Amino acid sequence: MAFADGLILMIRTDSISEAENIANIDMGKIAMWAKNKTKFNEEKSKVMLMTRKRKEQKILVYINNKAIPQVQKLKYLGIIFDKLLFRENLNYIVDKCKKRIFQAAKLNWGLSHKALQTIYLGGIQPLLLYGAPVWIKAIRKENYN
Repeated sequence: MAFADGLILMIRTDSISEAENIANIDMGKIAMWAKNKTKFNEEKSKVMLMTRKRKEQKILVYINNKAIPQVQKLKYLGIIFDKLLFRENLNYIVDKCKKRIFQAAKLNWGLSHKALQTIYLGGIQPLLLYGAPVWIKAIRKENYN
């Protein structure tokens, strides 16, 4: 038996009740398909409701007859999703870049331009660009702070 790692189900609807119904039907189909082949870890499973509404809303989704806990943010494939704002993701990227820059600075302040360029291209730029197609539109908005 294998364990599923990295399944994401995204549903777009006009109402929470419709999303809830579709999600539960789809999770049932996925569980039936996976029966005797794959085991889903209910403790690691999360559900997140992405809506523009400010009021916190609940959604009930089940897997193997167990409710999946609802979260306000989740990390998937190294990207932190927080209501499509990606503020936490960007803060995470900035912190990782700072750490790498300070680590490079500790090596030797007299590094050549070529060495600094190698550090940037190999260690900083990939962090800055990873997942950008997912989150770049969020930071282009005028009201992004």
